[in-house]
Amino acid sequence: MTSRRLPEAGRLGNARRIAFSFDGQRYAGREGDTLASALLANGIHLTGRSFKYHRPRGIVGSGPEEANALVEIRRDAARRTPNIRATMQPLHDGLEAVSQNRWPSLDFDVGAVNGLFSRFLTAGFYYKTFMWPKTFWHRVYEPYIRAAAGLGRVPDAPDTDTYANRFAHVDVLVAGGGAAGLAAALEAGASGASVLICDENAGFGGWLRAESDTTIDGGPAMDWVADAVARLAAMPNVRVMPRTTAFGYYNHNMVALCEQVTEHLAQPDPALPRERLWQVRAKQVVLATGSIERPLVFPDNDRPGIMLAGAARLYLNHYGVAVGQRVCVFTAHDAAYATALDLKRAGVDVPAIVDLRAEPGPGLTGAARAAGIEVLCGYGVKSVRGRRRIRGITIEELRSGNDNRSFDCDALLMSGGFTPSVHLFSQSRGKLAFDANLQAYVPSEAVQACVSVGAAAGQFDLAETIAGARRAGRAAAGGDDAAAEAVTVDGAAGFGGGMAGATPAAGPGKAVKAFVDFQNDVTARDIRLAVAEGFRSVEHIKRFTTTGMATDQGKTSNIHGLGVAAEALSRPMPEVGLTTFRAPFTPVSFGTIAGFAQGALFDPTRQTPIHESAAADGAVFEDVGMWKRAWYFPRGADKHAAVDRECRAVREAAGLFDASTLGKIELVGPDAGAFLDLMYATPLSRLAVGKCRYALMLNEAGFIIDDGIVARIAEDRFHVTTTTGGAPRVLNLMEDYRQTEFPEMAVWTSSISEQWAVIAVQGPRARDLIAPFVEGLDIGPDAFAHMSVAECRFMGLPCRLFRVSFTGELGFEINVPSDYGRSVWDALRERGRSLGVEPYGTEAMHVLRAEKGYIIVGQETDGTVTPADAGMAWAVSRKKADFVGKRGLERPDLSAPGRKQLVGLKTANPLTVLEEGAQLVADPNQRVPMTMLGHVTSAYRSQTLGRSIALAMVKDGRRLVGQTLYVPMPTETIAVEVTEPVFFDPDGERLHG
Repeated sequence: MTSRRLPEAGRLGNARRIAFSFDGQRYAGREGDTLASALLANGIHLTGRSFKYHRPRGIVGSGPEEANALVEIRRDAARRTPNIRATMQPLHDGLEAVSQNRWPSLDFDVGAVNGLFSRFLTAGFYYKTFMWPKTFWHRVYEPYIRAAAGLGRVPDAPDTDTYANRFAHVDVLVAGGGAAGLAAALEAGASGASVLICDENAGFGGWLRAESDTTIDGGPAMDWVADAVARLAAMPNVRVMPRTTAFGYYNHNMVALCEQVTEHLAQPDPALPRERLWQVRAKQVVLATGSIERPLVFPDNDRPGIMLAGAARLYLNHYGVAVGQRVCVFTAHDAAYATALDLKRAGVDVPAIVDLRAEPGPGLTGAARAAGIEVLCGYGVKSVRGRRRIRGITIEELRSGNDNRSFDCDALLMSGGFTPSVHLFSQSRGKLAFDANLQAYVPSEAVQACVSVGAAAGQFDLAETIAGARRAGRAAAGGDDAAAEAVTVDGAAGFGGGMAGATPAAGPGKAVKAFVDFQNDVTARDIRLAVAEGFRSVEHIKRFTTTGMATDQGKTSNIHGLGVAAEALSRPMPEVGLTTFRAPFTPVSFGTIAGFAQGALFDPTRQTPIHESAAADGAVFEDVGMWKRAWYFPRGADKHAAVDRECRAVREAAGLFDASTLGKIELVGPDAGAFLDLMYATPLSRLAVGKCRYALMLNEAGFIIDDGIVARIAEDRFHVTTTTGGAPRVLNLMEDYRQTEFPEMAVWTSSISEQWAVIAVQGPRARDLIAPFVEGLDIGPDAFAHMSVAECRFMGLPCRLFRVSFTGELGFEINVPSDYGRSVWDALRERGRSLGVEPYGTEAMHVLRAEKGYIIVGQETDGTVTPADAGMAWAVSRKKADFVGKRGLERPDLSAPGRKQLVGLKTANPLTVLEEGAQLVADPNQRVPMTMLGHVTSAYRSQTLGRSIALAMVKDGRRLVGQTLYVPMPTETIAVEVTEPVFFDPDGERLHG
């Protein structure tokens, strides 16, 4: 195959030759190539097939905007990655690339038959086609659609690579390593600020890599780039990151980066991650993300060999590759002239430049004609010859349509102007403004601390770009934004002109395939059809046609899509609006997002300090959030027998329970009590030192979201417990209110969940068990009453001792430093053997608390339960002026009849245990749909009571006490008696020991 590599062109020089394969054929490239440049150097333009029509498609761009050349990269069975843009894949020894979306081969694809039925496969056809007959959906339509959906094949082997995650905090983050980004980073770095600059390419320079004769301050532009990179690398306060894409801009100036660590290596070190996710917080962000060249929308503009003019110039001037032997240019923008002139000087035949504009700049046309290139102004491409590769074009004079001419060519370069890359700015919630001169949107009002520079801001003059970026870099680092030292630029390509929408040959009424979105096969006719169907919102048009919804996210299609829609709607483009830019800017692998969270680390397991002792005692564990908690202790028995034994021990002697997973928050400060009064519905500010109180936390709507014990350790110090799963949520909620609603309060919160191991000792002999270990505290029933707390020594260790119970028995909770939790447990376990003390797990805990009618948040509550619904109106202060949820509780509907209320249930057959979640009805014979009165929230077999018990939320449940309801089940209907929710020791005598 003839090489298209030009010996005297490009910057790769005599770089090492690299062997690679594409669709099983062996080729050679150069070190520094991308897969796309290497394929073009070997004369390969056909790289894939389109999604819907399976039309032949070739390389159209040179960077992240690539919509056609998506390939699968294979290293081995476990490293098979689909949908890789050939333009962004670095070449390495032995690289194996395979085309996608074709069968049996790229040259002969059976799926191309879809093109014969294209008149029936227009935009939105699936909304109307797959509706009849109804029975075909599951058997025919859905299987076919699922088989046809998507591009590429999902890897079926486990990913053997590793991925890493890093966090960084910098003063200035610069996204983009072109002229603007380098200039901004240099100024910020020289000011002493910590700077991170990243670019998605292996080398820096951006658009300057495509320039041939441009000079900056009298020297070659790429020498200026090399010097800037070297200076930045030498600064200790600057991190330079090539091959790193800024793909997401989030709240609080957090920018997500994806660093490719080993994709360019033939034999990567297995100790290195494949990719690394960076989460960077920056005081200031400088967006130097450049711009994206727009194609032109004309008949058959998708043929292989038709590509962006700027891409062809980069392939020539950086990689030394000519994209064809006879190349025509079709443009509405000045920059394409520079491409034509560079190709001509390199010895490539350029027969014609076809310019849609009637009067482009005379300097451009004069230079082209002087080089021997025919310039045809006011002309457009009417048709294209060739299928798997362009062979020629036919053009027509636009004003009269009389002059039709043909040119033979094997490549056609197009340019419809440049669109500033505003994706990250828009993700930051910045507002955009329409620039009529550019026919594109540009950044306007920033919401976060960021500034756009260079082409990303709509500035295409290189001298002004560098000067503006220097000012922005200095200001971002905290300096002034005074005028920077001027630079002298010469030889840069012109940047005038541009258009949005379809060319005349693809105008309204033209039955041609002129593609707006290459990857999703969306044509200008499809967009006009959407308007004809009645769609007016650009977001609706996008979804009806799928334009801009492919892996390239409309980088080359959005503006043209808006232009065609605006024309069809007879409205200006700014009135049509703009679709939403969402992260990620370019596709990011799941591995990068997951990072270390794979395998055993996917769902991290937390173990309490007492875990090993429970395991040694034969405990069966259950997952509660991230925690492993002892569920029950079998001792050779089944679960039911083990739970019965544990419950009996607690009721008759005492039980040990590992409560270390409870959330624990310490509040300190003179306003701690007042703050707790605002956060909890329960009155807490007047709680005496040394006392505890059960407290309910509500959301703004007045519904229960957490509960726990609040203990006052000192006048300015509280120890607050939360539910196991609610610990982080409650702490975050407290911090949110402290910082945003009550910033004037002198109170500080700290998580102490990991600081204390907690052992609950519950049962009639609990005091006998712990008394020998308590130092400096009288724990007698009068001196240390129920709901007391004290700091003391336990086994010589610092201890916070609580007199509380979640079983209805005499109870203590021993808080000791976590490092000693297991030792204390083991000592209690040993002493308790002679007293009949048993360890008990979460299942027994549930039974014991249900016998007492104690709720568990998230089981008896579901986010719609108020304190009154749960029978705990007593826990809500009627005197406090305000607290979170107070206004919500005042809503009439929260006290209206018909609300579900907590009740107990007893089955007619005492051996029948209800299913949690089962529904309750009044009339078991009512026809379906039956009227559901409520549902079972908890159901257990009680060893103490010798029967089953249940708790339920039932409509007007307290009025139904003593009545019979029914639980319809698949095999039987179960009769239940509605009771009070407290089944055991209703007067609470056992609590006081």
